[in-house]
Amino acid sequence: MSLAAPPHDPHAPRFRVRPPANWMNDPNGPFRWRGRHHLFYQHNPDAPVHANVHWGHASSADLAHWEHHPVALTPTPGGPDEAGCWSGCTVDDGGVPTAVYTGVDRHHTGLGTICLARAADPDDPALTDWTPLPAPVVTGPPEGLDVVMFRDPFVFRHDGRRWALVGAGHADGTPSVLLYDCDDLTDWRFAGVLLDGHDPAARATFGSRATGWECPQLYAARDGAWVLVVSLWDGHPWTTGYLTGRLDTDLRFTARTGGLLDHGRDFYAPAVLQEPDRALMWGWSWEAREQGGADWAGVLTAPRVVDVHPDGALRVSPAPELHRLRAAEPFVTTPGRTALPAAYDLTVGARARTTVSLLRSAAGDGLTVVLDPEAGTVTLNRDGWPREEAVAPVVVPVPPGELTLRVLVDGSLYELFVGDRATVTERVYERADDIRELSVTPGASVTGWELVPPTNG
Repeated sequence: MSLAAPPHDPHAPRFRVRPPANWMNDPNGPFRWRGRHHLFYQHNPDAPVHANVHWGHASSADLAHWEHHPVALTPTPGGPDEAGCWSGCTVDDGGVPTAVYTGVDRHHTGLGTICLARAADPDDPALTDWTPLPAPVVTGPPEGLDVVMFRDPFVFRHDGRRWALVGAGHADGTPSVLLYDCDDLTDWRFAGVLLDGHDPAARATFGSRATGWECPQLYAARDGAWVLVVSLWDGHPWTTGYLTGRLDTDLRFTARTGGLLDHGRDFYAPAVLQEPDRALMWGWSWEAREQGGADWAGVLTAPRVVDVHPDGALRVSPAPELHRLRAAEPFVTTPGRTALPAAYDLTVGARARTTVSLLRSAAGDGLTVVLDPEAGTVTLNRDGWPREEAVAPVVVPVPPGELTLRVLVDGSLYELFVGDRATVTERVYERADDIRELSVTPGASVTGWELVPPTNG
């Protein structure tokens, strides 16, 4: 079954990965197996609330057309994951796809265990059935570090050997990423603290607000640099950040610079898939509204290709496979005013200050993006779409010069790509009298395509 939104809810994205109903949060274990991308996610199959955590599962042959599969991981009564199968990754372990995840038992005190589950039939292209190991491979954090948060394993390879990161927080409020040797997936050995919040580059980039670093991810850039991604936890999900640097042969990570991974308010817990020629990333976009009567909550972003610029800044762009979702002909090719579809892919180029209006209310307020090439800023204004907190403009600094903005909109999910320098992910819920209309300052270049359901061909 392909992914599709309930026709009665215009806020529900139709082209991004999410279950047909009920809750989803973190993407888990993006994995390529025998020509298909598999993507798992935190999922409550019974209600649109964060509880009863399983691993949902979808897969795709082209990153555009996704198919649902049965729930992959289910809590085991009496097992180490009895109270939830929480975030983790998926790896190829000797020809057997293996999920490495956080298990929480019924005596949960804030500290997870690290559990494994293996694909029951590696020859099944859908990887439908999974068999959990009866005991965790790591029963808790290492002794002597006073760790009070321990979760979200991420396995990677370096110099032909397999290692793992685990997100952590310490009793004194210091966040960290722990390192394990797990060349044998059933035999994990603590190898030290990869990085913590006292690191000068980390402190300069993230400040001191976070008390834990969740969902650590690590990928190799094409120029040899390494990028460490962390989700910043301050008692609640806060924001996401990255550090670029060097990973030495002794597994010391030396951070060079960093920044926000996404400048929007509705992006968290990204997961990375390292492929031979690129790294792909998906993030979780939570609901910014009260659920009300909605029977679904949460969506994953479009897949993003991530790398590093020569100055150490993040390089990020939509996966090129997303072009498959474009209609055969663009609906707009020149500045001016035109109606917007519910889902679209829009590119605007600007050499001078340009205002792009995407939505306006009956009262005249609007959702606008201002591109200022001279100042080197792109500003998202959400006048007229208040949330529980005051909504300040989102200002993204970029190098001065000609600017390109790409906007992917799918129902309530708005993803803005500022060149290949920055992203802004926001949720925008239209009201009955809102007007979905594009208006672009004359002089800019504009091309937009409606998104259409992909064909299997």
